[in-house]
Amino acid sequence: MTLEMQGISKSFGANDVLRKIDFSISGGEITALLGENGAGKSTLMNILGGVLPADSGTIRLDGKQVQFRTPADSLSAGIAFIHQELNLVNDLAVYDNPFIGRELNKKGGWLDAKSMCEKCSAIFERMDIQLDPRTMVRELDASYKQIVEIARALLMEASIIIMDEPTTSLTDPEIQRVFDMMRTLQKQGVAIVFISHKLREVMEICTRYTVLRDGVVVAGGQVADTSVDELAQHMVGHEVRTESLRTQRELGDEVLSTVGLSQEGGFQNISFSVRSGEILGFTGLLGDGRSELFQTVFGSGGKYTGEIRVAGKAVSITSTRKAMSLGIGYVPRNRKENGIIADMNILENGSIVTWPRSKKACLLDWKKIRTDFTLRADGLRIKMDDDKNLIGSLSGGNQQKVVLAKWLGADPRVLIFDNPTQGVDVGAKEDIYDIILELAAQGVAIVVLSSEAQEVIRLCDRTLVMYHGRVQGELRGEKMTEQEIMRLATGGEMRTGEAV
Repeated sequence: MTLEMQGISKSFGANDVLRKIDFSISGGEITALLGENGAGKSTLMNILGGVLPADSGTIRLDGKQVQFRTPADSLSAGIAFIHQELNLVNDLAVYDNPFIGRELNKKGGWLDAKSMCEKCSAIFERMDIQLDPRTMVRELDASYKQIVEIARALLMEASIIIMDEPTTSLTDPEIQRVFDMMRTLQKQGVAIVFISHKLREVMEICTRYTVLRDGVVVAGGQVADTSVDELAQHMVGHEVRTESLRTQRELGDEVLSTVGLSQEGGFQNISFSVRSGEILGFTGLLGDGRSELFQTVFGSGGKYTGEIRVAGKAVSITSTRKAMSLGIGYVPRNRKENGIIADMNILENGSIVTWPRSKKACLLDWKKIRTDFTLRADGLRIKMDDDKNLIGSLSGGNQQKVVLAKWLGADPRVLIFDNPTQGVDVGAKEDIYDIILELAAQGVAIVVLSSEAQEVIRLCDRTLVMYHGRVQGELRGEKMTEQEIMRLATGGEMRTGEAV
């Protein structure tokens, strides 16, 4: 199948989101659709997916002009959209999920589980995947959940699959599993639109690329003819920094430490300390226990043994309220579930932590709250029309900045960032790095939890690498390399002469 989108334009009020966009893809291609958050990628794909109507322009499939008024129209034409937040029901079996809403029934109305399993097995065989359709979805890792979503698309006879940030929550081995499956489908003539901010992955898996910036196509061509640096420059409109951001800073006293901190099933015997003005990294593979560790430090992880110390004094942290009273802030990895409140507006989300101290005669002083938030929003360069709009009206990068604004208003002594740039575009990523560096310069102790080796290498003064719930080793300076991080993250021992 060949898809051509020509002259696609879309406006929301006075905001021109897309301006005469041309985009195409053919069977057997994996094409990257790139751009910063707010560049127009999602709007373009939502038009293709029948979610939004275009103001002008045409869509042609195999040379025939089509119009998609609903997602069902797009799907019936062979186009499937796999969103970043997967739409699977964990409490159902694998075979149930692709058939939700279109179940196969026997005579008498009983579900035909055998037929649904057989059809799923046939699709998995086509994808060259070994997976029992009777497995419960909750038992699958993130990569196999992605595969189930793709299987659903193929069961609906999709010949064009749009994959929005499919590797955001995957480990390196899981990413390779998904990539292997994508290559298998590519050989079978399936076209894949790959939306991602991970440019190294684009270079690895994609054949062509199209870059949007401010609603306009600014670059496109063969991936073999470009580089990561060139793609990043196209996306942001200027050269992107790749050098180390580590600087010499005068560190203050110890702010936060743990001694032998353990939690059954999560982490064991963790001892570390972080000082005022220091940026300490924690990395490893997904499931290594680092998120559970710092959720516990922040009072949301349940019971623990061992000690947590703040400014050298042992404390008992049994709630997030207690952690906040001690000056500990936490920016969670799952922004949608734990970082924002979808039913609140931008101002409410960006100020909620400060409400207890923003009262006037027992009522919230909204004038002061808005003034303080506006100052933080300006400093963070948050792009928004009106702070009364719902938080969901913002791009992912700007939502993350609102979460940051919330914690900056609380004046934390230590701020924990759990995958701070997950799902964030290149430009917003650099903005967040600048914010972290500025906070450290102001004397805030920073802890960065990240699955991206390059992130901790560029940003952190030193990094602790975790493996199966334990600290496997500490790296700093020139010894912080991708190879050494991966060696420790997969169970390798510290080399002689390296100190934890």
